[in-house]
Amino acid sequence: MSTSAVSVNHVSRPDQNTSYRILFIIGLCHLLNDSIQSVIPAMFPILEKSMGLSFSQLGLIAFSLNMVSSIMQPVIGMATDKKPVPFALPIGLTFTMLGVLGLAFAPEFEWVVGSVLFIGLGSAVFHPEGSRVAYMAAGPRRGLAQSIYQVGGNTGQALAPVITALILVPLGQRGAAWFTLVAAMAAGLLVYIAFWYRGRLQHEGSLISRKKNSQVHQNKKISKAVWRALALILFLIFARSWYISGMTNFYTFYAIEKYSFSIGESQLFLFAFLVSGALGTFFGGPLADRFGKKRIIFLSMNLTVPLSTLIPFVSSPIAFILLVLGGFILMSSFSVTVVYAQELVPGKIGTMAGLTVGLAFGMGAIGSIALGYIADTFGLANMIIFTGLLPVLGLLTLLLPSDKTVSEWNG
Repeated sequence: MSTSAVSVNHVSRPDQNTSYRILFIIGLCHLLNDSIQSVIPAMFPILEKSMGLSFSQLGLIAFSLNMVSSIMQPVIGMATDKKPVPFALPIGLTFTMLGVLGLAFAPEFEWVVGSVLFIGLGSAVFHPEGSRVAYMAAGPRRGLAQSIYQVGGNTGQALAPVITALILVPLGQRGAAWFTLVAAMAAGLLVYIAFWYRGRLQHEGSLISRKKNSQVHQNKKISKAVWRALALILFLIFARSWYISGMTNFYTFYAIEKYSFSIGESQLFLFAFLVSGALGTFFGGPLADRFGKKRIIFLSMNLTVPLSTLIPFVSSPIAFILLVLGGFILMSSFSVTVVYAQELVPGKIGTMAGLTVGLAFGMGAIGSIALGYIADTFGLANMIIFTGLLPVLGLLTLLLPSDKTVSEWNG
């Protein structure tokens, strides 16, 4: 009897401890997954030259990638909230590996679109389940856990310019084939994670408790105030995602046009923007734990405004500094918006992660099409100017309920 009690109190309660080993592995897998996904926009200058694609066609490629991920992430999140599927993680990376292989040898535009659909599907599987693993491994430090997980993804995105400069520029489109090895490495690590995930569920009896918790939250109606707050946080994600999409997909072309940069030089500017964004993502979670999630969301968007609006009008050294500062400040709210949504609708970890992160991909997809059209119609410079005004919508954060109010709603 005493042995059983010890087991329950000290061994079978891993939720009381933070599993840094699992967090770092899932963060690394997030890095590998998103670095693969970032190969696609990184290849835009190469595909534009080799296939003669327009900005609108490049936007359609980004749309195809991100929209599949956007639609499927919340669906997968809802399904796995009801019944977790640990081995979905390595299966998803296998889809990604097939997509990368197809992208490397795609002979024409239609094949490129088909290949990125596979990559988008793999991403849709990975993100909500990866977020769930981070939640399970977090113990009491959920903000820190989400930051570790998300910074892996943003670091992977930041590697895209380096990938372009070191691999894709010298090797061309075929160079993407090397990333099948990256996908295979990630799939192997995720097999390890899947065994831990399955063991954790069995050890805790989480399948039973999750079903009970799911029933409790399903029976509890979501109030109109919560729906309004959720809609508002999703709209703020929409504004942030359009800005990130514009900078990620098109700023390299702008730098080449305005500053007469080479592809490699323009990628270094984008690399600085994305690396600073990854650092901002890491620090945003702990800062939100200390100062409040609503406050960090508000400051991250509104402090970006003077920086983003100045970028099109300054010299290249000043633009570099503004890109670094703007990326850090804006992306400090990335993991915070995920946690805020999860606390708005407790018990729906996968659904909220899929909705917030998936929406970011989806809004970026729509933004790619719209911004590509603006660039083709009104000029690339005017599109960058317009993009710099999007963070102004962060003023709407004032309408969000405070952290204390959200806590009171959840009892």
